[in-house]
Amino acid sequence: MIYKKFRLFIIIRIVLLVIFIFLLLLLADYKQFIVTTIIISILIIIQILSLIRFVERTNKKLAKFLESIRHSDFTISFSDKGYGKSFELLNEEFNKIISEFNKHRSEKEESFNYLQTAVQHISIGIISFNKNGEVDLYNNAVKRLLKIKNLRNICELKNVREDIPEMLLNMKAGNKMLLKLIIDENILQLSIIATEFRMRGEEFTLISLQNIHAELEEKEIESWQKLIRVLTHEIMNSITPISSLASTIKEIIINNDDEKPKLNILDEEEIESIDAAMNTIQRRSDGLLRFVRTYRDLTRIPKPSFKHFEVKELFDKSHELLKSKIEKFNIVFITRFFPDDLKLTADPDLTEQVIINLLLNSVDAVKGIDNPKISILASENLNKRITIDFNDNGSGIKSDIMDKIFMPFFTSKKEGSGIGLSLARQIMHLHKGTINVKSAPEKGTTFTLTF
Repeated sequence: MIYKKFRLFIIIRIVLLVIFIFLLLLLADYKQFIVTTIIISILIIIQILSLIRFVERTNKKLAKFLESIRHSDFTISFSDKGYGKSFELLNEEFNKIISEFNKHRSEKEESFNYLQTAVQHISIGIISFNKNGEVDLYNNAVKRLLKIKNLRNICELKNVREDIPEMLLNMKAGNKMLLKLIIDENILQLSIIATEFRMRGEEFTLISLQNIHAELEEKEIESWQKLIRVLTHEIMNSITPISSLASTIKEIIINNDDEKPKLNILDEEEIESIDAAMNTIQRRSDGLLRFVRTYRDLTRIPKPSFKHFEVKELFDKSHELLKSKIEKFNIVFITRFFPDDLKLTADPDLTEQVIINLLLNSVDAVKGIDNPKISILASENLNKRITIDFNDNGSGIKSDIMDKIFMPFFTSKKEGSGIGLSLARQIMHLHKGTINVKSAPEKGTTFTLTF
């Protein structure tokens, strides 16, 4: 018999159980009712088992519900008819939760499919792999760039170039690299950037690869054009007066009136003019030679000899060299290091050359202004890279020449070779680092070195 109310069902079962127990106790002393006693005992056992099974029904249903969640089986549904409102409410809540889980899983799958579509659509190659080199994700752009069909492990990229797997496995968060490849007789200039993340308790490296060959070619042509303009300007400035003076000297010395050239008889004034012209030619020739030597030195920077040293020591040496200039212009000079024993792995001599160049620029920027100030801040950024900021409150850099300050031989100073910042950028490039500038007229300038 099915009862409409769960509680009533329990009560009736308990009452029946009590009655059967009472009858059992009552008939236990009468041997003539032994068969009846056995039957009552069996009925009591059946009632107890039935009651336990009925009560445990909720636990079994809950276990089934949790198991379906654990196995992500959201096709199951719960229903009990005739067991009362409490069971109906329980089943209803179970079904609602299952429906919500199913909805969230569908949304998650849609988001994952959307992300996959976006990753596969972008033109930048993406590879995600763990410390063992096992690839978790790569997109179609990687296949197109590297001309591969499948990629299960980074080591398989040895087929593209022998040293690529080692390069990629050694990259850390924030690292950048430019890699030149020749695939199917096509030149690729890959800009590679790395980042790191943690997923499922495991560390992964995410690499992006972008072919910037066309952009580099464009920039290279532009750079050559700028350099040629500078070289032409400097050479013409020296060659033009030399040519003019050589022509003047020839007119003074040589007489071309006759068929054969003859030497003129020179008076004292003409001799003085020739001497002055020859001295000018010598000065301009020496200047041109210095310019060529400077250009040669700019292209012959030695390879860095890396050492691990404290940044503070480097700045103490640089400050000592420029101490007289700093005191001469009453410049407030501040250095801060976080932490105090901050260490850097670099070539100390080349790095010192960069620091001196930047400090000299800062001194030139603040001399002649009220309350001149130069501050240096060295610290470690979020990507575990060392950054050094050089800040001054000088006249700043005009916006129209901002893109030219790193160009060889370009200078806005009356006295200057124009190679300091270009040299600094090349040295930072050899250290796999960068040099950036922020400036505003009359508000000061900040140069940032990132190692």
